[in-house]
Parts: sequence; C-alpha cells; structure tokens
Amino acid sequence: MAHGPAKGFSRWLYTTNHKDIGSMYLWFSFAMFLLGGVFALVIRAELFEPGLQIVEPGFFNQMTTMHGLVMVFGAVMPAFVGLANWMIPMMVGAPDMALPRMNNWSFWILPFAFAMMVATLFMEGGGPNFGWTFYAPLSTTYAPPSVTFFIFAVHIMGASSIMGSINIIATILNMRAPGMTLMKMPLFVWTWLITAYLLIAVMPVLAGVVTMMLMDIHFGTSFFDAAGGGDPVLFQHVFWFFGHPEVYIMILPAFGIVSAIIPTFARKPLFGYSSMVYATASIAFLSFIVWAHHMFTVGLPIAGELFFMYATMLIAVPTGVKVFNWVTTMFKGSMTFETPMLFSIAFVILFTIGGFSGLMLAIAPADFQYHDTYFVVAHFHYVLVPGAIFSITAGVYYWLPKWCGNMYNETMGKVQFWLAFIGLNVTFFPMHFVGLAGMQRRVPDYNQFFADFNMISSMGAFLFGAAQLMLLYNVISTIVSGKKASDEVWEDPEGLEWTVPSPAPYHTFSTPPPIK
Repeated sequence: MAHGPAKGFSRWLYTTNHKDIGSMYLWFSFAMFLLGGVFALVIRAELFEPGLQIVEPGFFNQMTTMHGLVMVFGAVMPAFVGLANWMIPMMVGAPDMALPRMNNWSFWILPFAFAMMVATLFMEGGGPNFGWTFYAPLSTTYAPPSVTFFIFAVHIMGASSIMGSINIIATILNMRAPGMTLMKMPLFVWTWLITAYLLIAVMPVLAGVVTMMLMDIHFGTSFFDAAGGGDPVLFQHVFWFFGHPEVYIMILPAFGIVSAIIPTFARKPLFGYSSMVYATASIAFLSFIVWAHHMFTVGLPIAGELFFMYATMLIAVPTGVKVFNWVTTMFKGSMTFETPMLFSIAFVILFTIGGFSGLMLAIAPADFQYHDTYFVVAHFHYVLVPGAIFSITAGVYYWLPKWCGNMYNETMGKVQFWLAFIGLNVTFFPMHFVGLAGMQRRVPDYNQFFADFNMISSMGAFLFGAAQLMLLYNVISTIVSGKKASDEVWEDPEGLEWTVPSPAPYHTFSTPPPIK
C-alpha cells in the first residue's frame, strides 16, 4: 500500500486533523443552515397572506418540524463544534484534539443522520409533522411511519454530540500548554468546557425519551399513552429536562466568541474575566432547574409554578452580569467597527431584547396568555438568531484570516451585516405584536386582523435569507482569491499612533497591551 498524504476525498474521509474536521463541521452546518432556511421560507411564504396559498396544512406542519430540527441540531450545534475544533487546540496550545480518530467519527456520522432525517419527507405518510419538540402522543400514537427513522437520526446526532464533548473536555483538561491554568484560558475555551459537560449530561436524556417513544410505537408500552396508564405530560418533563439545557448549549459558546471579539475592537482587556467564568457556570447550573417553565399550561401545582417562575427569573442575574461586562469592556475603548464587531454589538443588543421577552414569559400567569403564540416564536428567535447565528457569523469573519491567510471583503461584510440585521428585526419584531394579540404558532392560516404584520415578517425573512447568500459568496471568494492578510490583521486602518498588537488569536493569547 502506498504511503504519503491522502489526496482528494480520502484526505477528508480519513483526516484526524482538527482544522480539517473543524472546516467540515462548518461547511456541513452552513449547508444545513441554508436547508433549514428554505424550510423557514416555505413557512413564511405560506403566511404571507391569510388563507391557504401554496402548501397543505400537513406539509406546513412538516416544514415547521424540519425547520426547527435542522436549525437546532444541524446548523447551530455543528457550527459551534466546528469552531471548537478549529480554535480550542490553538487557544490552549495543544497540537490537536485529544482523541483525533473519534473526532473524525463524530463528524462523519452526522451527514448520514441528517440525510435520513430529511429523507423522511419523501416517505409514505410524509415526514415528522409534530413540531421540533415532538410531543407525545402526537409523535407516537398519531405519528406517520417515518417517525422511526426520525428517532434513529436523533440517536445518531446525540452520539455525535457526546463524542465531540468528551473530546473537548479531554483536550482542555489534559492538553493545555504549561503555565495555562484554568483561569488563564480564553473565555471561548471556558464556555465550551462548560457546554461540553452540559451536552454529556442532557444528551442521554434525549436518547431516553426517543427510546420510550420507540417502545410506545413498536413494542406495546404506554409511557405516554393515557389509555394504557401512561402520561403525555411525562413526555414534556423528560423532553424539556433535555430541551432547556439544550437552549444554553446553543448560546454559551456564543458568549465565548463575543468575549473574544469585543476586547479586540475595543482595544481593552475583557472587563471582569473571573465573573464571566462564574456567570457562565451559574447559567449552566440554573438551566437544569427551570425546565417546566415550558409547561406552565399543563396544570402544574401552584408551588411548582412558583418555583419554576422564580428559578427562571434568577437566570437573568448571571446573564445580566455578562451583558454588563461586555458593555463595560466597550466603555471608553478605542473602538473600531469592523464586521465581527458589528455582529457582536448587534448580538449584545438583540440578545438582551430576547432576554427581556424571556422574563415576560417567565411570569407564570402571564405565560397562560403568551403560551403557543407568536410571542414565544419572537422570543426564542431573538435569542437564537442574534445569539447563535450572529455570533457564529462574527466568529467566522473574525477567524477567517487566521484559517485561510486571506482577508475577506470588509465592505461586503458590512453590507451583509446590515441586510441581516434589518432582515432579522423586520421578520421577528412584528411577531411580538401578533403574539400578544393572540395569533397561534404552527397554524398555516390566520385571521385577517394579523395580515399586515405577517406580510412584513415574510418580506423580512426573504431579506435575511438573501444576506446569508452574501456571506457564502464572501467566504468562498476570500478563500479562493482574497488578498493576503497581514500579521496584524486587525490593526487600525487609519494607521493612528494607538495601534496595538492584536489580541488572541492573531498575536498571542494574552491580554492586549494598554493603549499608548
């Protein structure tokens, strides 16, 4: 057998290089992001005006289900794992990830999982039509036959997440450079260390609940079937015990990215490093004791409602600490507004708006009105789109010169930011209003009363989608034909005297020196 470096497809199939695997995760997640976006645009096209326009109600439900599943498990999570693969070994001074062969395996099972999940749309009876939360008995007793393939796909995704998390923890704890104590690690490393523990804790819970579904469907059990002595509300408890920490799995690495970018462009050290670490750990802990705030309308005892209401409000405290620290880092800094910084500032502002609507939803008696309306849709999209998507985009722009040695087109990056920023707000801000007025989510038709706001939302969604194609073009043209990046990538464009060596990851991983 010939030796030497593998060429072509073999190189990617067999690679154990953390950078190759990180790149594959990022490209895969972007493909899933575009696919999930197409599903969302089908939803928004149908809701452009009242009445049934282009799809049947059953297919509309399949689109809402697949949009949520593909975005959460296929776009956001693999993108963060890709960034972790690329950056964590370099940030801690390790030559590679601790378990490189498992790293390869954890990526390569993902395309098959999602191919199987998306293939359910073409199976007899159609794809999953029960929402991304797949509540039983809708997903068991009344589900299409394709639900079995959906369950298998979820198991594979969970296995991938667990393997990736073990790898990240082993790398961070065992392979740090001499002298790098835990409290000297970049915050991106810290947020991923905590996220990895969250994943290992909750992914088996998801595996358990889909296995119980499988038993109910095929083996005559009645975990969730009231007719057989089961309890449909049990499903919600088990699902949300996974689902709520999952929301923080999708946001904690974003905190780490933004905590790397804001100090760079404010040209100041991050304010309150240790409080950021403790706040992240506090959020992770609290995420495990608030799950039933998704279930205020199922008839919880009043003591339970009060506990989950107060525990949910408590999460606002460490989150507020983080927002305060980011704003204080920017305060009196010598700020410049390159594309990564624009996305990061938008993240801080819009994520905070999502946090405020989350506090509204935490109030149990008020949640009775908000529950299952578009207000909830507005809330979690204000957390996830500026939170996860904007931070991933910021991280890609920030680290792209490091990855490929070329500089992206700054003007195009800024135009893409403004299109995405405007598209996002035009899409989701009106949803607060129609939700408060009582418009139900996951229903393809609606009262004429909501028509104007829905038309605005749909137009914003297509604008946001167009912005993502611009990002794709910018990234590819940078890799293929971008101009060479300098050693000091983020130096002051005006050449003023206060230019400082860039902070991590371009110069060193230490704090930048003070401005002269």
